[in-house]
Amino acid sequence: MDATAIRRSAETPATAGAADIGDVARDLSDAFHEDPHFGWFLRADARRDAERLRLFNYLLRVMGRPARIDRPEGGGAAAVWLPFEALKQPDSLLDDAKAARTMLSATGFSRIGRLLRVRAAMDKNHPMDREHAYLWFLGVTPRLQGMGIGSRLLRAGLNRADEAGLPTYLETGTTRNVALYRRHGFEVFHEAPAGRGAPIMWHMWREPEAG
Repeated sequence: MDATAIRRSAETPATAGAADIGDVARDLSDAFHEDPHFGWFLRADARRDAERLRLFNYLLRVMGRPARIDRPEGGGAAAVWLPFEALKQPDSLLDDAKAARTMLSATGFSRIGRLLRVRAAMDKNHPMDREHAYLWFLGVTPRLQGMGIGSRLLRAGLNRADEAGLPTYLETGTTRNVALYRRHGFEVFHEAPAGRGAPIMWHMWREPEAG
C-alpha cells in the first residue's frame, strides 16, 4: 500500500489483533529509533536495534494486553491506547520477573538505572485521580513521517475519547511532539528530566471536547 493510501486509512484505522503484534512492534521500534529517552536508556552496543524491537514485542504482548492499537490498513504506524482500568491493576510477580529480564537485556547493567528512573518519573507524574485514556505510544515509521499519518491516527483516538467524555493523557520527550499534541488540544502540566543527564519529559493532559 502506498503512502497516500496509508494516510487515508489512518483516518479510520483498523484495530490490531494478536496476529498483528509483531508488525506493530517493528513499526514502533523503527519509529522510536531516534527517541531521546529510548536513546538514553537502551544499551549502546551492536545489540541496540534488536533489543529495542524485543522490548516493544514484550511491552505489547505482555504489558499491553488490554490496549487498543489503532493502525492504518497498510501498517507503518500505530497508536497504542491503554484504558484507565488497566493502569490501576498491579503487575503479577511473574510478570515483574519477566519484565526485569527483558529490561536488563534491553539496557545492559550500565543503563538499567536510567530505565528505572524513566519509569519512576512516568509513574510519579501520571494523574490517577480521574478516569482517562492513556496514549502509551504513537509512532510512524521514518519513511512515512511528515505526511500527517500520526495526526490522523491521533485524531481518530481523540474522537473516540471525546465521544466517551474522557480526558486523555500522554508523555513525550521531543519538542516537535509537544507542538503536535498542543495543536490537538493537549496542554503541558509538568516537564522535567527523569534524572541527572536524562532528556526532558513532558507530561500532557487534554480535556474532552464537546461534540
